[in-house]
Amino acid sequence: MTDFKTLYEARKTTAQELAARVEDGWLIGMDAAAAQTPAIISAIAERAGQDQLRGVKVQTLLDVYPLEFYADKSLYGKMTGYSWFSSAGARSAINSGFADFIPAYYRDIPKYIRTCYDYDAFCVSVSPMDKHGYFSLATASSYSEAMIDKAKRIFIEVNVNQPRAVCGSRLHISQVDGLIENNIELPVLPPVKLDEVSVTIGGLIAEQIPDGACIQLGIGAIPDATGMALKTKKDLGIHTEMFTDSMVELIECGAVNNSRKQIHRGQSVTTFAFGSKRIYDFIDDNPAIALLPVDYVNNPEVICKNDNMISINAALEVDLWGQVCAESVGTKHMSGSGGQIDYVRGACQSKGGKSFIAFSSTAKGGTISKIKPILTPGAVCTTSKNDVDYIVTEYGLAHLRGCSLGERAKRLIAIAHPDFRDELSFEAKKRGILV
Repeated sequence: MTDFKTLYEARKTTAQELAARVEDGWLIGMDAAAAQTPAIISAIAERAGQDQLRGVKVQTLLDVYPLEFYADKSLYGKMTGYSWFSSAGARSAINSGFADFIPAYYRDIPKYIRTCYDYDAFCVSVSPMDKHGYFSLATASSYSEAMIDKAKRIFIEVNVNQPRAVCGSRLHISQVDGLIENNIELPVLPPVKLDEVSVTIGGLIAEQIPDGACIQLGIGAIPDATGMALKTKKDLGIHTEMFTDSMVELIECGAVNNSRKQIHRGQSVTTFAFGSKRIYDFIDDNPAIALLPVDYVNNPEVICKNDNMISINAALEVDLWGQVCAESVGTKHMSGSGGQIDYVRGACQSKGGKSFIAFSSTAKGGTISKIKPILTPGAVCTTSKNDVDYIVTEYGLAHLRGCSLGERAKRLIAIAHPDFRDELSFEAKKRGILV
């Protein structure tokens, strides 16, 4: 019988030694959020900063650690970041011109990994090895399996604080080329303050969600407020790309039991988790949480198999056609498409399903309307006019699916902030949308 502990010790090393194996031109991949490997990346960045490496590329999704190649412009060309979906570090670096962005639907990333790239290493943070020689990939299964299949080498950070996801992706010690132990606290998402506008919008959406529905919630105050407004519901299910604190709250209060789902009955399905320590503790050894690959979880044909599928996501602005921008402010990069369109389409194909794009009606202290005659020049259209379903602000809901352009404009103007309704009507008439 193989002695897995002996294999473990043979592969155990330091971050500096792993970094010493990296060569010019390497492509390195990491999965989402807390699955990333800050110690290994820092050691590689140190070499790059000393002019010992050139042309190293690192792909990330939702960067949550202060990754050096997104913070230090001098590393550009030596160690350069490429973001599938950006958080603060990648956003700043991309807008400053020393990092790059890869447009993609989240569900398609595993396909691109397998067909478009040759990875020299996959770096991932894992839970401690079990007696059978397996590590849990803990908080992210999104495209890790594709990376494991494709990468020439696998470097891991073993962290006792990573949860053991018993219904998630696994990695065997025999597949590992090098490991370090790095028992740092996992990054957490700061609590979102629920203001009056978010609570109002959350309540409007909750009124549209029946008992027994299956929900997907995005990131931010409005999805969190919606989650809190659902605590009085019964027999809800969860099928979502990101597992959040509000979902733990709904499970623990009894609103979610997954009893009426058509697939994965009895389980909350997600592809990655990020939030507070409470989430990580909840996932640990919990067979009711399934962390599965994103090309399955975010596939609209899978999503729609659950009846009454409800998708709730955010936007930065919407035009009178119903085109949704959720990833840029004009030409300024903010995030990425993520899984928004995956769930818009999946929910709308579901029997009884609904998709909600929700946001406060104004920005910059009420001086700018988020409902606009046209999208800001350079703005990225995340969800098309043909896909959009419900748009929600604190002033109400506008159901757009199946409506004419003129009717869409009327409904959107009705939920815009009152200070901007006359201006929007004037612009709509000027363009011949309203008569």
